[in-house]
This record gives sequence, C-alpha cells and structure tokens, in this order.
Amino acid sequence: MTIGDELLYGQVVDTNSAFMGQQLGSLGLRVRQITSVSDRADEIVAALDQARQRVKVILTTGGLGPTKDDLTKHVLARYFGRELVLHEPTLRHVEEIFKRFNRPMLDVNRQQALVPAGCEVLPNAVGTAPGMWLEDGGTVFISMPGVPFEMKKLMTDQVLPRLQAKFQLAPIEHVVIMTAGLGESFLAEKIKDWEAALPANVKLAYLPSLGSVRLRLTGTADDEPNLRDRMLKLLPALREHIGSYIFAEEDISLEVAVGRLLQAKGWQLGTAESCTGGAVAQRITSVPGSSAYFRGSVVAYDNDLKESLLGVNAETLGQHGAVSEPTVREMAEGARARLGCDVALATSGIAGPGGGTPLKPVGTICIACATPAGTVSRQFSVDRGRQTNIEYTTQAVLILLWQQLAGHHEAALLKV
Repeated sequence: MTIGDELLYGQVVDTNSAFMGQQLGSLGLRVRQITSVSDRADEIVAALDQARQRVKVILTTGGLGPTKDDLTKHVLARYFGRELVLHEPTLRHVEEIFKRFNRPMLDVNRQQALVPAGCEVLPNAVGTAPGMWLEDGGTVFISMPGVPFEMKKLMTDQVLPRLQAKFQLAPIEHVVIMTAGLGESFLAEKIKDWEAALPANVKLAYLPSLGSVRLRLTGTADDEPNLRDRMLKLLPALREHIGSYIFAEEDISLEVAVGRLLQAKGWQLGTAESCTGGAVAQRITSVPGSSAYFRGSVVAYDNDLKESLLGVNAETLGQHGAVSEPTVREMAEGARARLGCDVALATSGIAGPGGGTPLKPVGTICIACATPAGTVSRQFSVDRGRQTNIEYTTQAVLILLWQQLAGHHEAALLKV
C-alpha cells in the first residue's frame, strides 16, 4: 500500500510497488494486491481493513515524514489502540544526522522518533523516519518511508530477512525471455503448443511493450529439486518455435543486447537521426560502457544538413523526399563513412501532429541499417501521437540493428 496524494495526482510515479513486488516475489511471497491511497486517515483505515481480510502481510510506504500531511504513524497508533512513545535510539540517530549536516533540529524532527508503543522499530540507516513492524490478529503490518532509496535500504536490510525468518516460504522462480519484432498475438500463436505443454507448476505471462514482448515463466516450488534448472530446460523447445525473435534469455533491454553483440564483433556504431532527434543515441548511450562501441550521432533534421553532414544526394531528396527509404539508406551509409564506424542506423519520418500529406500521412516512418554486408531499410506507418511515434521508431531501428547483428534476416519484417 503506497500512501500519498502525490501518487494519485500523478506528480510522483510509484516505483516503490514495483521494487517491493520484485523482492517479495523472489522471496516466495505472493503479492495479491497493490493499492495507492490518499493522505486521509479514514481512507488509510479503510484500506487497512480491506487488506487484512485478504492477506497475512501488509506493507505500507509513505506518510512518515515530519509535516502535517504525514499521517501514517498517527493512523497506525490509533488503529491498533496504542500510544506514540519516544524511541531513544531513533532520536539519537536523528540528532546525529542534523549534527553531521550542521543544521538546527526542530521539534517536528524530534517527533520522527515517536513510534506506536510495542512496535518493533526498523532502523532507517539513510534517513530520519524509522520503519515499523507491528503484528495484530495474525497479520504483520510493516510501515516504511516513501522515499525510494530509504524504502529500498529498509526493505533489503530489515524487512526481507524478518519475513524470511517468520514464514516458511516456498520459492518462486522467474525465467525471462526477451523477444522483439513480433507482436503479442503472433507470438502466442507460434508458441501455443509449447505453452500448452508446460508443467502445471509453471505459468507463462506475456508482457508486451513497443515492438517487444517479455515472456515471463513463473515456477512455483513442488516436491522436486532444482526448480530453476528444470525451467531452463524448457527453453530449447521454445527456441525451436521463435528463436529468430529472442534477443535475450534474461531481463535486459534491447540496447544492452545490441551493445553486447557489437562488442563481440568488435564493431563501432553510429546514428544519423531526423525524426527521432537523438533518441536512438540516447538509448544506446544509456548503457554503461557504451563508449567502447558507440562513435557518435548526427541529428540532421534539416535537409541541408542531410546533404552537407551525411552526403545525401540532393537528387534523392528531390525525387523521393526526406521521408523515404532511398534517403534513409543514404543517411545510414553517409553516417557509416563520415563517423568512421562499422555499422550505422538512420531514421526519418513524420512524427506529427502536422506535416503529413495524402501520400505520406503522419506516422510514415523510414529506417535503415548499414553494415559491412550492405544496407537494409524499412518503411512502415504508425500514428499513436508524436511522442509514441518517436519511441516506436527508436525501438524499430534498434530491432533492425539487432536482426542484422544476430543474423536473423528472416525476421526482418518488423511487426512492431
């Protein structure tokens, strides 16, 4: 349960739930529901009442700060009929933090050392608000700060070891297969027989995103040993069905996968971007160590720059236009030559919302990839709004790059 009006207004994205879900799942605890509630005492109480009817462990984040809208600690004290009492070790910890930063300590900061009587205090090594562990009627209530780095530290160091010690947990294993270039429904059709033959304790989930589908196998412990090894033995049969669409058998991004392929080949990459405005280069350089294989990028939005910086022929632009396969092919080849790289990508399109024509409507996209073996290009149409069109194009050209690097040319028709 994440608490805070800022979450409901969309001013802060709830990353805490994702982290907690991952950690609890790996421990063997099944997450039944994720709830976000406002900074209202009655709504927090109602959510707690509903949750304790379903589960044995309730984790909350948020509302432990020093300001008036931070209600969680006070609500929990009233909810369990307990007084707030001063926890001396927490007070000393808070005082040390303010002394370290040479800042005056206010009365509201001292109040952060107040906790419901009888609770187990979970020390917050990187913040002032302690976590709290309370048990009532067979249900465990765990309260943690909403600040992500504080919550993660508490979760890792304090909460997970206590949960593991308290409950006899059957392990849950996850195996992730990353695919690209084939939509969810096409993918499901190709592997339906393989999916139908999965063991009863192994379930498959399809997690689609733009141009990619994450396949997640979740196995629950049975009476047999080596659950993960048995799950991994299911993958060779999967490869027989969709091997040309699998870019990783672990939960990594496409940019990480292509970076590994580039390093394995000893190749350097460059990009020539128009409609994506540098988004492809940003994805590539978001990977630590990408300087080992990324040379640079030319963002040539204007046609004059396509000619002067990338060597695109004026005749090509005049005859086919900027958004065309002949143009992106010359952009990629020009980038490969002028950036001194082994492989280069190019993008050009009409991202919208304006700029379309009857022959080339908004969402017309062209991409290309130039390698030592030659240049391939694709044209497709997708209009889902400007930002999504840009993200779509970025993903599509990375898929095209991966296909060329991995030699999956039979999968080159992008179904993104």
